[in-house]
Amino acid sequence: MVMGEAGVGRGGWARGLSGLSDLVYEMATDDAHAELFSVPEEGRRGRWSAVSAGAFATDVTGVAKGLVAAGVGEGDRVLVMCADHLDWVRLAFAVWSVRGVLVPLPVSAAPERVVHAVRQTRPAAAVVEGEGSLRVLGALQRELPDLGRVWRFEPGLAEIVSLGAYMDASSVRFRRDATVPGDMAVVLYPVTTVSRWVRGVALSHGALLSGAADAVDRLGPRVAELGPGRASALSDAALSQVPGLATLLACVAGRVRLGLGGGGRFLDRVRAFRPSVLVCGAGVLESVFEGERGSARSTGWDSLGTFNSAVDAAVQFDRSPKKGAWQRLSRSMYDWQFAKVREMLGDRVHLAVCWGGGLAARLDSFYAGVGIPVVQVFGTAEAGGLFAANAVGARVPGSVGRALEGREVWVSREGEAHVRGGGVFSGYWGEESSTASAFREGWLATGFAGSVDGDGFVSVTGRLRVQAAVEELPVRFRAGGVGPVEEAGVLEGVPLVEEPVEVERPVPEPDVTVALPVVVEEPVDPPEVSDAELVAGFEARLRSHPLISQVLVIVEGRPFASALITLVRDQLEYWRLVNGRPLSMAPEEIAGDRDLLREVQGLVYEANRSVPRPLAVRSFHVLAEEFTVQSGLVHPSGELRREAVLRAFSEEIDGLYRVRREQ
Repeated sequence: MVMGEAGVGRGGWARGLSGLSDLVYEMATDDAHAELFSVPEEGRRGRWSAVSAGAFATDVTGVAKGLVAAGVGEGDRVLVMCADHLDWVRLAFAVWSVRGVLVPLPVSAAPERVVHAVRQTRPAAAVVEGEGSLRVLGALQRELPDLGRVWRFEPGLAEIVSLGAYMDASSVRFRRDATVPGDMAVVLYPVTTVSRWVRGVALSHGALLSGAADAVDRLGPRVAELGPGRASALSDAALSQVPGLATLLACVAGRVRLGLGGGGRFLDRVRAFRPSVLVCGAGVLESVFEGERGSARSTGWDSLGTFNSAVDAAVQFDRSPKKGAWQRLSRSMYDWQFAKVREMLGDRVHLAVCWGGGLAARLDSFYAGVGIPVVQVFGTAEAGGLFAANAVGARVPGSVGRALEGREVWVSREGEAHVRGGGVFSGYWGEESSTASAFREGWLATGFAGSVDGDGFVSVTGRLRVQAAVEELPVRFRAGGVGPVEEAGVLEGVPLVEEPVEVERPVPEPDVTVALPVVVEEPVDPPEVSDAELVAGFEARLRSHPLISQVLVIVEGRPFASALITLVRDQLEYWRLVNGRPLSMAPEEIAGDRDLLREVQGLVYEANRSVPRPLAVRSFHVLAEEFTVQSGLVHPSGELRREAVLRAFSEEIDGLYRVRREQ
C-alpha cells in the first residue's frame, strides 16, 4: 500500500473553491486579459486565436442566464451532445454556474446509449448536435415530461443566450454563491467494452476540483519553467470522457492555455498549434516513433541501423544516473535524428502527459532522451479521473507514478488495484446497490490489474477480464421513435452473457481483408427447438457483447454457416483508444485489425457452444458501419431485412466461402 505525497503546490487555490465555475470567475477577476483557450481562426488554416478569461466569463454568464430563463433549476441535469469546441466548454461552465449537473455524451453515441442515459438521468434540458440524436430526444420528450427543452446546437448558443438577455447577472451569482463542494457536477458515461449499458458515474464539484488541483501540484513544476502565461496544451481526449474533462479542468486550474477544436488528424493539429504541453494516449507517441522508424527502414538498412543507434543513445542518456560529458556527447551525435521526432510534435513540447499509461518503459525513456519528458498518469472515472502520476525528476519509466496527495493505492491478492481518498466518486447515478458493490471495505475496486513497487510507483498491466451482466432495458430503441420491441427468437435456457472462458488452443492467423475462419468445437446438446430459434439465439448471444451491434447468420443453401457482423461505432472508437491505435485509423481499418478480429473470433467460439455442429459459424466478415433504416437494410422495428442484406453483401458472403475452400 502506498500513500500519496503530502504538500500543497500551485493547485492549492483551486482546491479551496466551492464550485467548478469559480475556476473561471476567479481567474477573470484576477487577470481578465489572461489567455484561457485558443480556437482555430475561421478561414485561416493553421492560425489560432486566444480567448481571454474576462471574455470567456462574460460568455458563460450569458449562457447561464439563458438556462435559468429556460427553467433549469438547481440540481437539474443538462444533456450535452456536441463536438469538442469552445461552445461545449461555455455550456459546461454555464451549467455549473447555475448549480446544474452536466451529462455529457459523445456526439457519435449510439441511439440505444442515448436512450439509456436519458432515461436514467431524466435531464431537464439537452443541447444536441446531429439529426439522428435530435430525433431520439424528440421521441423521448413524449415519454419523459421532465425533458422540457431540446436545443439544436448552433455556434455561439444564440438561442439559449437570447432567452436570458433581459435578466440581470445576479440571478447567476446567487446560484454560484449557493454551490458547495458536495454538490453533484457531472454524470459521466464512460465508453467501455465491459457493458453496453454502462452506469452513470456521479462526480461532485469537490472531487473534480481536488483532482485538478492534485494534477497541477504534480505536473506544475515542469510547466512553471516556461514562465507565466507561456504554457499551452493540446489534448486528444474527448471532453465527454474523464481524461478530456480532467485535462480541461487541470489546464484552467494551472492557467495553461488549452487548444479547442480544429478537427482533422490529431498530429496535424499538434503541428499547427505547437503546444508546450501535449496530453495524449500512448498510441500517439507510439505512432510517431513507428513513423520515424518506418521512414528509416524505407531509406535502407544503414539508415535503420543509425535510427536504432540513436534510440539506444537516447534511452541510455535518460537512464544514466549522472549525465556526464560522454553521455551528453553520445546523445548530441544523434540530435539531428531527435529533431525530426520533436518536429513531428510541433517542436515546442516541454512536457508530454501520457494518459492511461500503457507506454513501454523503453519508449518512455526514448522520448525523455530526445528532450520530451513523458509523465504517465492513470485514473478512472470512479476515482475522479486521476489517482496516480509520475513527475519530471521523480518517475519510473513504464509506470504511472506514485499516488497523488491524499490518495492510497492498494493491490489485492487477486492483483486488482484499489484506491481510496481524494476525488473518489459519489456513486453510480440512481444505483445504490451497484455503488456499494464497487467498494471493498472502503476501497474502490478499479477493475484494473496492477502492482506497487517498494518506492510506491504504481504499474497498471491492463483491465481485468471481468464481464458484467448486460442490464436489459424495458424497451429497445427503434428507428423513428421509442417503443416496445419483442425480442423474438432468443433461445430459452441459453444466457445472453456468461463468464468469459479463456481459449487455450492456438488462434489461427486471420485474413484481415475478407474473413476469418473459426474453429468449431463440439457443442453441448441443445434443447428440442427449431434451427431458426437456435440461430436467433446465437445471434442474440453475440449481440449481447457491447462491441457488436448486429449479426446475420447465413445457413440456407450454403455448405456451412457464416455470419456478417457489424460493430457499434463509439465502442469501435473506444477499442482504438485502449489498444493504442492511431487517431488517423479509419473505422474500416479498425474493423480489419488483427487483434480486433481475434477478439470477435473468441466471441464466436463461445457462441458456437450453443448450437449443433451444422449450425456453428465457421467464417465471418466484420463491417465497421451498422445496417440502417435509411440504407433499406433494417425494418423500422429494428429487425434486419434479411434478403436485402444478403443481396447488398453478396460479394462479401461469397468471399467467406472462397476463403474457406482455399484453405
